Amino acid sequence: MIRPLDLSDRALAERLLTIQHAAYAVEAELIGFDGIPPLQEDLAGLMASTEEWLGRYDGDALVGAVAYEFPDDATVEISRLIVDPAHARRGHGRALLDHLDQLEPRPTSLVSTGSANTPATTLYKARGYTELDQLEVAPGVRITRFRRLRGL
Repeated sequence: MIRPLDLSDRALAERLLTIQHAAYAVEAELIGFDGIPPLQEDLAGLMASTEEWLGRYDGDALVGAVAYEFPDDATVEISRLIVDPAHARRGHGRALLDHLDQLEPRPTSLVSTGSANTPATTLYKARGYTELDQLEVAPGVRITRFRRLRGL
């Protein structure tokens, strides 16, 4: 089940933060860089998020989430896609992205991830995203920005 998340619910935000830290710890290991901002975020910062959030549940347990924003009327930008590592590789991330596509079918979708994060880059490419560019965010650490155009 996927549903919107209300981050003013402290218990929910605490669970989401736990998942976020665990998911980004995996990415930090993959890319060799632990300065990823969501990895450093605290509960107050997460609860103050202005992003829209959808959560994926396995029964009553939150196992993943996607956060997104709208930089303009034609674009949805995925700012975070997180899955509890204990529930990884079970289609939760793909399900969240599919649900977001149905909920917000905008012509342009943007997302970024660590260039060395092969599971994430593979997922985005499989969903029709193409590489826009790569940016060095720290010495030897690159992120890849992706874009998908629909309806062209």
